[in-house]
Amino acid sequence: MRRRLLAALALALALAGCGQKGPLYLPDDEAAADRYGAPETTEDEN
Repeated sequence: MRRRLLAALALALALAGCGQKGPLYLPDDEAAADRYGAPETTEDEN
């Protein structure tokens, strides 16, 4: 039972990071936001 719980937790953590792309920076770090720009989205992605 404990092994399944740990496996499910590990899977959930792995899936949580799947959508993260690009360099990581704090949202209110204006210099980094200017350097890397906002991610481009299309109508299909929204």
